[in-house]
Parts: sequence; structure tokens; C-alpha cells
Amino acid sequence: MKKLVIVFKLLKPIVAEQKEHGSNLLYHETLVHLFKSNIGSGLYAMGDAMKNGGIILGPCLTLIIATVCVHCQHILLRCSRKVRNQSGLDSTPDYAKTVELCFANGPESLRFWSKGMGITVNIFICVSQLSFCCVIIVFITTNLQQIWNQYNIPINEYWNLIICCTPILLINLITNLRVLVPFSLLGSICIMLCTCITLFFLLDDLPNPSERNFVGSWKTLPLFFGTNLYAFEGIALVLPLQNSMKVPRDFYRPAGVLNIGMILVTSLLGGMGVLGYLKYGEAVEGSLSLNLPLNDPLAQAAKALICLGILFGYHLMFFVAVEIMWPIVKDKLRVSSLLLGERIFRVALIIITMLIAKFVPKLSLFISLIGAVLSTALALIFPPLIDLLCKWETNKGLRAGVLMKNILIVLIALLGFITCGYESLVQLIREFSV
Repeated sequence: MKKLVIVFKLLKPIVAEQKEHGSNLLYHETLVHLFKSNIGSGLYAMGDAMKNGGIILGPCLTLIIATVCVHCQHILLRCSRKVRNQSGLDSTPDYAKTVELCFANGPESLRFWSKGMGITVNIFICVSQLSFCCVIIVFITTNLQQIWNQYNIPINEYWNLIICCTPILLINLITNLRVLVPFSLLGSICIMLCTCITLFFLLDDLPNPSERNFVGSWKTLPLFFGTNLYAFEGIALVLPLQNSMKVPRDFYRPAGVLNIGMILVTSLLGGMGVLGYLKYGEAVEGSLSLNLPLNDPLAQAAKALICLGILFGYHLMFFVAVEIMWPIVKDKLRVSSLLLGERIFRVALIIITMLIAKFVPKLSLFISLIGAVLSTALALIFPPLIDLLCKWETNKGLRAGVLMKNILIVLIALLGFITCGYESLVQLIREFSV
């Protein structure tokens, strides 16, 4: 009888999770969303990243950055489960609420900061995710305009923007994440097809690796760090994805969605970056798609595919920001239907990102600066801090190994934060002073 009681206690969290989430995302559906959220414009920027990092040092640092980022994502998931149990919540809290509760349950001298830290995290997430949405629009419109120009199709930049944003508007009127799985799957298929075509061009007549820099210079390494962090910065999506699963435990277990998905993502990002820099050297563009031959129909097909693939990833970045902002906005609205109100809010937010992408000069440099500050904080600074707070409460102190590990992650993050932020700011000042 005692054994049955023990088994019931062990199974109770799993049963509770299944009841809470009902028939939501399955393992493979969540894997598709995770893969799609991490494979986008960052994949085609990895050639430029390897140019800044070096053909040997770059892949090594990419593996280290990926490992640290995934470790921090696991920290966030673990801390979220811990504060859920401590606070007796019915569901796993989001990123901001997790940070708030960790401070609220931490040392007394830091509890005053709990509300402010939660608000700060929400602001960081919203600004960074909407910045990524702007990047997606800029990326798609740039590649599409190149296709129109190549085939002398008379479409100006304004019509090009409308062509890009119309499907984005329609897709993002869908509010159910599971209904969006086919779009993520279609986007992943488009990106994989484009990747295969791009590899066809990259593998043709590769130069000797000795012709490339093995190690990047100190001046370019901050840019390498920023591009890598942009490619791996999916921490804002891990809790929404876990909470949308039928069995959330399948997200964070050793062979779960997070580990398996990030192994695939890291392999693809690193391989694509090395081959891109090896093929084009110092002439590699910020997006490998722009290095493809202009007069080759297959290359133009690849650009169309990558535009489609990245377009179908917009909703994942947008979903996170809406999940945070809509509950605040809906309390202030006076509408008869909340569903109609939410859709109007979504349309307005998409139009704002479209206008920013179109009319803000040197947007890419602004976003690099935002990414250097906000992405670094979200991915590498907040997780080790809340880990220290959680373990401080549990152990009435900290083990030396845990303390040193988390301090090292924060120091690496601060180094990247300062160097990448400084380099982005210098380039921004240089551009506007010309």
C-alpha cells in the first residue's frame, strides 16, 4: 500500500500537467515550433558571423555559446517550476513572473525589487521580440525587391512592403498556437529546401580553408558574439512552448524537445556559417541569400523560399509579445467582443512593426544595439541571477561550484554586452555622422 501511495505521488505532477494543458501541442509539434523559432534570418547571417570569428575559432565559440544558452534556458524552466510549487500556482508562471517570484522569495534585502524586475523583463521581451519582427520584415522585403529587380517586374518598395505584410497580417489573426503548427511546418520545409539549394552553391568549388582567417580579430569578435546571440536567442519562447504542451515534462527532459531541437539547430547554424565563410571569404554578405548568383533561376527560387520560410516564423516572435501585452491592453478596452479587440490590437501592432521597418533609418544598427543589450540580459544575465536566488533560499547559502558557474556566465554576458553594445553604438554614430 505504501508503494502505491509513493507511485501515486510521483505520477501526480504528470497527471496534473496533462489535465491542465488538455490535448495541446504534442512532442513533434512543439519540436517544429522550436526549430522554426531558432532557424530564420539568423541562419543566413552565420556566414558573416564566422568571418568575424574565424573558421576555427568561430565554430568552437558557437558550440560554447549554444551550450550556455541552452543551459540558461534549463535554469529558467527549473526556477519556474520551483516558484510554481512554492507559491501554489495552478500553472507554470511566465518569464517575468518567474523572475518576480524568485526575487520575492529570495534574500529579504532584494525582495523590494521583485515587482520592478518582473516589469523590466516584460519590457525587454516585448521590445526584443518586436525588434525581431522588424528584422523579419526588412529581410523579406530586401530579398523580394532583389527578385523583382532581377526580372524587371515593376513593383516599387511600397507595393513590395504590402505584398510582404498582407500574409503576415492574415496569419497573425489566428490566436491558437496549435492551429499555427502547419505554418511553422511549412516554414521549416521552405527553409530546409532553401538550405539544400544554398548548400548546392556553397559546396561548388570550395577554396582551401588555409585561405581564410582561422581566428577573428579582437575588433570583430564582439560582432560575432552579437550575431550568435541573435541566432540562439529563443529563451522568451521556451516557457510558452512548454506550457502549450500536452505533457510539459516532454519539453525539458534529457531527450526532450529543448535538447533535441537545439542540437539540430546548433549543427545547422554552425555548418552553414562555416561553409558560407569558406565559400565567399571576406565578400560574404550579412545574409548568405544575397551572395547567391543573381542570374540563376535556382538561386532566385532559393530567395523566394527563404522569404516564405522566415515569413512563417513571424507569428512565433509576435506571439510572445502579444501574450504579454494583450492582458494589459484588454483591461483598458471598451469593446463588446474581446476576440475582436484582440484582433484589432494584433493588426495595429503589426502595422507599427511594418512602419518601423520601413521608415526608421539604419534600422539594422538600432536592432543590433537593442539585441546587444536586451538579448544578452534575457538569455545570459537573468537566468543565472534567479538560479542564485532560488538556491540561496533552498540551501541557506550557496555552494562554491554553483556560485562560480553562475558568476562566470554573468561575466561572459557582461563582456559581450559591453563590447557588442559599444561596437554597435560606434557604427551607429559613424553612419549618422557621414
